[in-house]
Amino acid sequence: MKKAIVIGSGFAGMSAASFLAQAGWDVTVLEKHALPGGRGRKFSAEGFTFDMGPSWYWMPDVFERYFNCFNKKVSDYYQLTRLDPSYRVYYNDGPLDIPANLEAFRHMFESIETGSAARLDKFLKEAEYKYQVGIHKLVHKPGRSISEFLDLDLAKGLFKLDVFTSMKSHVRKYFKHPKLIQLMEFPVLFLGALPADIPALYSLMNYADIKLGTWYPQGGMCKIAEAMYKLALELGVKFKFNCNVEEIVIEKNKARKIIASDTTMSGQPQQLFEADVFIGGADYHFIENQLLPTSCRSYSEQYWNKRVMAPSCLLYYVGLNKKLNDITHHSLFFDVDFDLHGKEIYANPKWPTEPLFYVSATSQTDVSVAPENCENLFFLIPVAAGLEEDNEEVREQYFQKIVKRFEKITGNVISDSVIFKRSYAVADFKRDYNAFKGNAYGLANTLWQTSILKPSLKSKKVDNLFYTGQLTVPGPGVPPSLISGEVVSKEINKLLK
Repeated sequence: MKKAIVIGSGFAGMSAASFLAQAGWDVTVLEKHALPGGRGRKFSAEGFTFDMGPSWYWMPDVFERYFNCFNKKVSDYYQLTRLDPSYRVYYNDGPLDIPANLEAFRHMFESIETGSAARLDKFLKEAEYKYQVGIHKLVHKPGRSISEFLDLDLAKGLFKLDVFTSMKSHVRKYFKHPKLIQLMEFPVLFLGALPADIPALYSLMNYADIKLGTWYPQGGMCKIAEAMYKLALELGVKFKFNCNVEEIVIEKNKARKIIASDTTMSGQPQQLFEADVFIGGADYHFIENQLLPTSCRSYSEQYWNKRVMAPSCLLYYVGLNKKLNDITHHSLFFDVDFDLHGKEIYANPKWPTEPLFYVSATSQTDVSVAPENCENLFFLIPVAAGLEEDNEEVREQYFQKIVKRFEKITGNVISDSVIFKRSYAVADFKRDYNAFKGNAYGLANTLWQTSILKPSLKSKKVDNLFYTGQLTVPGPGVPPSLISGEVVSKEINKLLK
């Protein structure tokens, strides 16, 4: 039986491991942390359970398809609740709840801009086509050759996919009111670039938001990682936790073994892991520049420095000793200048002047994540990747800034009720995930960083080294990460089985 080693147990790494195991490989996953999940891990403190990273459950069909590939169902592992309202947006003139019901959503649009409901119908019809082609076809391409796209159906639908139109101009073709524009543009922020730089193909995200809905797995987003881990074990995948990979040994253009150390036992002998194929589910840039010799790197440092990175994040995990009034599971605070914050992430990277921010209150939906009569809050400020001066003073300054706005806007005083707080930002992403420039989401999904223009899922210099995750195809986000693992496993089976 051929052996495979996967570096990293994030969503993409566990997906690749499971698909390879299903195909008959002997698979071992090496993970530097004590738990599986990568950015999708959890931690517990003072009776609170916090999801460390992803907090939005969109595209439920992608998760269902993933488990169906192994003759399983999502419900075999965790239970989903559809959120209604899907989320709340706080504008400078008050809040707007986004209903889960499509007809209610249409009425909301029409109440803000006359005639917009009919235009929304047309917008969503186009977005549905893009979703079906994009999520069920395009993202499953390995992105290694332009010939992959010599497909009659794709050729016929090329212009319908709007790959050469920006999301910014596409949205404005249908809607004029600033609130509706912001509402339709916000989902692409998950893709790591401004709407002006994201192809209108990604209006498929609006279809996912409005038609497919916003969901929550009871117990937290960490339940996805736990489910994938359990499934992998059922398939025979082996996991080595607290295992820090230090070097990939190359001989005659082939990876032969990995040298690793146990993070819990300093001074212990190094561990060696041999295999027939190696899959990097950790940060692509880190693997290339820290684990491989210079001669075996596919991309230069100049290449990496020219990449447009998705943002990093300034996060706060907060536990309160009381319940809050009239808040929703997801809240977006768009009460300040949207464009200014965007420019301070992408055009002129700096710590934001007056940031937009997001709050998740999972305890509004799930009593298991907080002690009785307490509230579990997760604050997120998007910030530019690569920022320096990430220190406690800066983090505290921003925490006070957004807490004051939160209190003023929601009418809930929280500053006197914090019984647990932990911050997480650029330096932590670098330390915990070896994330290039401390990014949180990988590469931005701009037109020039799509498909064959992304770093290749196969090393150009090492015959049996492959990559999966948010710095290669198909891109950032939890659903694409699940797909990324499937795509790379198929490519490995095609080339090496």
